[in-house]
Amino acid sequence: MPSSVPASSFSEFESSSYPAEAKASGVSWGAVIAGAFVAVALSLILLALGTGLGLSAGAFWSNAGGTGAAVGIGALIWLIVIEVISSSVGGYIAGRLRTKWVSIHSHEVYFRDTAHGFLVWAVAVAATAAFLGTAAASMAGGAAAVSTSGMAPASAETRALNPNAYFADELFRSGNPAAQRADSATYRDEANLILLNGLRKGALSSADATYLGQLVAARTGMTVQESEQRVNQVFSDDMAAADAARKAGAHLLYWLFVALLIGAYCASHAATIGGRQRDNVRRATV
Repeated sequence: MPSSVPASSFSEFESSSYPAEAKASGVSWGAVIAGAFVAVALSLILLALGTGLGLSAGAFWSNAGGTGAAVGIGALIWLIVIEVISSSVGGYIAGRLRTKWVSIHSHEVYFRDTAHGFLVWAVAVAATAAFLGTAAASMAGGAAAVSTSGMAPASAETRALNPNAYFADELFRSGNPAAQRADSATYRDEANLILLNGLRKGALSSADATYLGQLVAARTGMTVQESEQRVNQVFSDDMAAADAARKAGAHLLYWLFVALLIGAYCASHAATIGGRQRDNVRRATV
């Protein structure tokens, strides 16, 4: 049986009963960006404080100052504290500053507040990665950075920043330090390249080991057998140091992943608290 109510009546009834949600976007980008700026600023401030207290990124390595594992644990805890504080404050500010949604179900409001907090965390992480891209690249590819730095001639500044230069210097130590300093840069640069190539391959080739032994013997006056023993020992120490650096970098990245996840949760939860308080604010009566 055909309906006697025209189709236009249904559309009018639907539009009057279920009005359009809002003409504005469901995301208050101004609040999100403001919260992200606050989160980044707090992260930098807390990072500076941690560095002043000796809880810097260098403290993850045992030979970078401090006393053993206690400093490393303290740095890991401080990394998490930075994420918790900065993300929570940034998310809360975004929740308090966002637009108040009217005629929206409470579940939808809760979801939007959570999304605002998550967006604050995401924008803050992206901004931090953009500003600290060089540090992030060196942290993620420590071995590659060492290899690249070793390819250039070893000036005093470059050698100070290249950990592998220490092992190249160790090869040519002799009982006469004064004679060792004269015209030794070429020997060390060549040895450094050979050691770096051995690290990349995981072992010194027999030809490289023999040639390094001849260099050491010619420079220090040692016998061929003694020079070969020194080459093997130095390369073994170099491999152990590189492996320890890789493990330390992987350990740091793992805890950074954990800290970022905690920061995402804190920002999302804090935004719901700020949004709830924002909606409960009453207008002042004059």
